[in-house]
Amino acid sequence: MFGLRTIALPLIAITYLGVAIGEYPRLKMNRATIALVGAVALVALGIISFDAAVQAIDVDTLLLLFAMMVVNLHLRLSGFFDFVSMRIVTVARSPRILLAWIVLASGVLSALFLNDTIVLMFTPLVLQVTASLKRNPIPYLIGLVTAANIGSTATIIGNPQNMLIGMSSHISFASFFATLAPVAVIGLVIAWLVLVVVYRAEFAATQFERVDIASTKIDQTLLNKTLMLTAAMLVAFLLGAPIPIAALAAAAGLFITRRIDPDEILPQVDWSLLVFFSGLFVVTGALSFTHWSDQLFALVEPIARAGVAPLSIITVILSNLVSNVPAVLLFRPLVPHFADPTRVWLTLAMASTFAGNLTLLGSVANLIVAESARARGVKLSFGEYLKAGVPITVLTLIVGIAWLSL
Repeated sequence: MFGLRTIALPLIAITYLGVAIGEYPRLKMNRATIALVGAVALVALGIISFDAAVQAIDVDTLLLLFAMMVVNLHLRLSGFFDFVSMRIVTVARSPRILLAWIVLASGVLSALFLNDTIVLMFTPLVLQVTASLKRNPIPYLIGLVTAANIGSTATIIGNPQNMLIGMSSHISFASFFATLAPVAVIGLVIAWLVLVVVYRAEFAATQFERVDIASTKIDQTLLNKTLMLTAAMLVAFLLGAPIPIAALAAAAGLFITRRIDPDEILPQVDWSLLVFFSGLFVVTGALSFTHWSDQLFALVEPIARAGVAPLSIITVILSNLVSNVPAVLLFRPLVPHFADPTRVWLTLAMASTFAGNLTLLGSVANLIVAESARARGVKLSFGEYLKAGVPITVLTLIVGIAWLSL
């Protein structure tokens, strides 16, 4: 067993290094395949048994992710996100109001429908509107993505790491929302204020002319059905229904249709993300199986016991080194051993999500916006992002730490 433990640690470290970098030199591997290969290697070498590896995979989290992807895809096909975008353009009358609506819509929708989905849908519209108005698109893009990250903090279904925390902690949807929603709301205000201050010249104008954006097609029948099932799902969450089952019920209801071919939905599910999660579950499970998690707990426990602030700082650093989902997975086997696991889980949710706003590489949502903008001729550079990303992250973390320390 000692020999296996000795082999396990460097293999796990190599896997996490690959996940952090996103690839290995000269190999066409992404984060999903790196996690998968690492997991298979751990099983093949006998470091973790096959049965233990299967048990390490959190099926509830995978099912919740899948179900929310299905719901989001139906919302996109129905034209829901285009409808919201059109409404924002209609009511905006000045740069500051436009930014406020982008921040509000991005934050609220990210709490309900996954932050990555929201920025994917909204980035093209933000670019189209700012180009029509001859405005600098950068502050609006940063507002979009920082608000998406901040807003997703509010609920268990807002981002992948919160889903993982929700399924691992068994904190109710209502309790999670009641604790972290106020932090998210204050965070959205902070993001707006920071952007207005950092980009004073852009937001000095008091008003601009109304912009007419080409109308988009709305599938009213599909939209009504999707919104009805989504509302029912959220009510079920608030009433305490098992979250994966309620989400799957909504997804299954959407598949009962004569209008949408399943081949339009299933190929668009992010299977790579599900593979990524599955592989990381096994890799972190190996830490517990080989008892390396005991040493890790010995290092982290004094920090967590010192309070919310030290734990938040460690989480932010770790999240920016290996990304937020792997960071949370590293903490996952340790949290039940703390004196107040609920507070630790909520701190992880807040800090790992806000950490995504620190740099352009801090979250997948940031990269989606940067790449989508680049494809349309707009460069959101690493340095430019830092101007607003750093103060937004620091200020929101201060609010989050103060709130959870009460």
